Amino acid sequence: MWKDFFYYSKSERRAVFALSFLIVCLLVAILLAPEKETVIVEEPLAENVRTETDKVEADSFQRVVEHREKKAVIKKTEAPSRKVVLAPFDPNLADSIELLDLGLSPYVARNVLRYREKGGRFRTPESFARIYGLTEDQFETLRPYIRISESFRQKTDTSTYVRRDTFAVVYKYPKGTLVDVGVADTTELKKIPGIGSGISKAIVGYRNRLGGFYSLEQLREVRFITPEMMEWFKLDSISIRPLPVNRAGLDRLRNHPYLNFYQAKVILEHRKKHGEIKSLSQLSLYEEFTEKDLKRLSAYFSFD
Repeated sequence: MWKDFFYYSKSERRAVFALSFLIVCLLVAILLAPEKETVIVEEPLAENVRTETDKVEADSFQRVVEHREKKAVIKKTEAPSRKVVLAPFDPNLADSIELLDLGLSPYVARNVLRYREKGGRFRTPESFARIYGLTEDQFETLRPYIRISESFRQKTDTSTYVRRDTFAVVYKYPKGTLVDVGVADTTELKKIPGIGSGISKAIVGYRNRLGGFYSLEQLREVRFITPEMMEWFKLDSISIRPLPVNRAGLDRLRNHPYLNFYQAKVILEHRKKHGEIKSLSQLSLYEEFTEKDLKRLSAYFSFD
């Protein structure tokens, strides 16, 4: 009876064998397969979120700081710097340009000039150190270059100065004298109170670059010329050196005080495309030239 119950046909035995084989293979595959690592994804804690936020804020703040520092450096770099030229000078005679060339700030230079305007005199090098705003380091730097003219020294101090030829006493014109700025050289200009080597050279240099003054008002265009200085000048000799607008090159054109680089380029381009310039009216067609520009240039342009 039991034998009949467990009896299988040949085909049934094959099916049972195949099924058993598949089950065994499946079990073996399960046992031999590597265990998968369980990756636990932890949600970020509030502290981690805050840390990341702080990092972003810190990075943003750093970028702002670096940007401001860069702008400060650029601004400082773009600021024009005056070349310091250390040379012997008499603080009783030096004008504003000479004082600035020595490395003094405009504030200190102005204090020196005001001190002299009120009748103050520098009798010794040490007296120059009392100027308000002048630092001890600046004085020690300039001290070897200070030369007090004989006429300004105290009698008790003359024995301490061996060199007597460092500065000649400069004669100054009496009030009411008028100097012809059209022909005066630096020697004559320095005889005007308040004008020294620096300003006198600036006047002559500007006059040469212009090609001569045609109006006394042009003198106001020179740097450091004050209204008080204007009272010493006249313009009797008008001698204009013309600027050949059809033959002058770029450098000569742009060197004129009344012409800039772009205006000089316009002149060259016009000559190249349209030939010689016959009158100022041709330049008035260009936006680079204003009516004021052409009026000032009319005294200097030559169309030969």
